[in-house]
Amino acid sequence: MVKRGQRSPAESETRFPDRCRTSGGGKPSRIGPPKSRAGLRVVSLPPSVVAELREHIVEYVRPGRDAFVFTGPKGASIRRGNFNPLVSWTEAVAKVGAPGLHFHDLRHTGNMLAAKAGASTRDLMARMGHDSMRAALIYQHATAQADQAITRWLDAELQRRRDTSDFDDDGPDDDDDDGTAGVLARAK
Repeated sequence: MVKRGQRSPAESETRFPDRCRTSGGGKPSRIGPPKSRAGLRVVSLPPSVVAELREHIVEYVRPGRDAFVFTGPKGASIRRGNFNPLVSWTEAVAKVGAPGLHFHDLRHTGNMLAAKAGASTRDLMARMGHDSMRAALIYQHATAQADQAITRWLDAELQRRRDTSDFDDDGPDDDDDDGTAGVLARAK
């Protein structure tokens, strides 16, 4: 739940989610602070998303710091139970060629992309607002694509070292005795 006043005047790419709609444990939903301290965080957004969000705020959000950024037709916050019919979600995702896509899948996709960009487990935890590493590790599972990227990097690094004469007939150029740590073995 993002409100209009929750933005940094210095950095328009950030949001400060200090209030959200929470539910669970059989309790009714409420608007208040996030469930955990980790939920209070700064989240950076890509500039292209910020531009779209600015347009949305100008066109749809009423004035005032307490105005909700995303609302139903009467200006109230959108509840989980009425989101899909309110925005015609099923029809919208079918129209873009993604039938069966759930709204929460967008969070999963964003976190997968962050992991793919090289975010560490701690980075993902901070971005997602989690105290536990368990959720962040879901997004860091090994993929064939990541394995291929590692292979390409290793190959380029080996080639660079060969091309810059880091190897001669006697081995690496440095005389420091590091044992086997960091030593590239020459394949013959």
